[in-house]
Amino acid sequence: MNRPAVSPLVVSLICAALAAPVAHAESWTLYCPQLFDSVQARVLGPHLIEIEGDRISALSAADKIPAAAVRAEGVCSPGWIDLHTHLTTDPSGQGFTEPYRLNPTDIAYRAHANGVLTLRAGFTTVRDLGDNWGVTVSLRNAVNSGIMSGPRIFTSGKSIATTGGHADPSNGTSMRFMGDPGPAQGVVNSPSDARKAVRQRYKEGSDLIKITATGGVLSIAKNGLNPQFEQAELDAIVKTAKDYGLTVAAHAHGIEGMKRAVLAGVISIEHGTFMNDEVMALMRERGTYYVPTLMAGAWVAAKAEVPGFYVPMVAAKARYIGPQISKTLSKAYAAGVSIAFGTDAGVYPHGRNGEEFALLVKAGVPLLKALQMATLSAAKVIQQEQTLGTIAPNYYADIVVFPASAMNDASELSRVLMVVKGGQIVSAK
Repeated sequence: MNRPAVSPLVVSLICAALAAPVAHAESWTLYCPQLFDSVQARVLGPHLIEIEGDRISALSAADKIPAAAVRAEGVCSPGWIDLHTHLTTDPSGQGFTEPYRLNPTDIAYRAHANGVLTLRAGFTTVRDLGDNWGVTVSLRNAVNSGIMSGPRIFTSGKSIATTGGHADPSNGTSMRFMGDPGPAQGVVNSPSDARKAVRQRYKEGSDLIKITATGGVLSIAKNGLNPQFEQAELDAIVKTAKDYGLTVAAHAHGIEGMKRAVLAGVISIEHGTFMNDEVMALMRERGTYYVPTLMAGAWVAAKAEVPGFYVPMVAAKARYIGPQISKTLSKAYAAGVSIAFGTDAGVYPHGRNGEEFALLVKAGVPLLKALQMATLSAAKVIQQEQTLGTIAPNYYADIVVFPASAMNDASELSRVLMVVKGGQIVSAK
């Protein structure tokens, strides 16, 4: 189905009305009684973080607290990074009807509100993996220009699928409205189509490419596991993306679709629900990251038991796929697969991203390793490890302060005490 295009500039202007400009602060000092070292995955003693403009200018151990310093009352960590969000969506069993009920401007307002919730939860950077109408491209531009508040956004724009695939925007529509979407709408059926779809995302301003390598849970399509691209199509997507300086993230639940995506050279497998030993070995060999999204799995499994929340086709997939993700994560971590933090926010309510930490710990990931997954490891996936994911001189002054009690109870990571993004205190309790 071909939907009317909306200029990213128009959406940017709409979003701009939502927040006043925020000026950068002058130099200031943050005193941290404890500091999470994301490189070594350890907690250090008292430190002073010197901040100038939007960057960290110096970091030093502290034997006393300067009178003018801002005191953190917990553990200072690099700003957290959620590698799998959908800022334009809210959890709803009827979300597939929204294109017929909502305008792009409605979606833009929602995306901004969700971004603010995410930032206040301690996530100073997100990777957005699938939207429509260029909303998150415009939201990213508005945030980067300083005219509104929100996390740093690295967006894929419209996900790329095959006809009837998980991200085909015409799924669930009647034949009167279905049409025949093509590469411009993110639907491909040949290597040539695949190349065009990647180039279209580049043209629209995407930072990376998102593909749906297998079926999924929330689409109105009966199979949640089947491979949905031929190998030649995947190869064309990854090669073209590389030519344009883009990485590729692959949504995948089933084994064959994962294998094809890893062989093509994607940077990450999202969800990875039924990943087996062969896929894990291939990911270790290729250096492919796994982004497990435990929050989404837990949410859809629970909502599948609420009568009428999902249509029957979706509920059946949610019952089967949702509970498996945590089990797979446990095996992948034990097998030495590189893992980075992502939640699939938008499947569950935005602002609850920090609950993923407790689920990771419950699945067998040590807390400090989980924090590393949400900082340095995630920064590597978005190829920003020289500026994000670490507290060190010349890095962005993105800092989240969480209660020291979280070291013994990971659920406390949802109770963020302070958030600093680009040298600005954006939230404090």
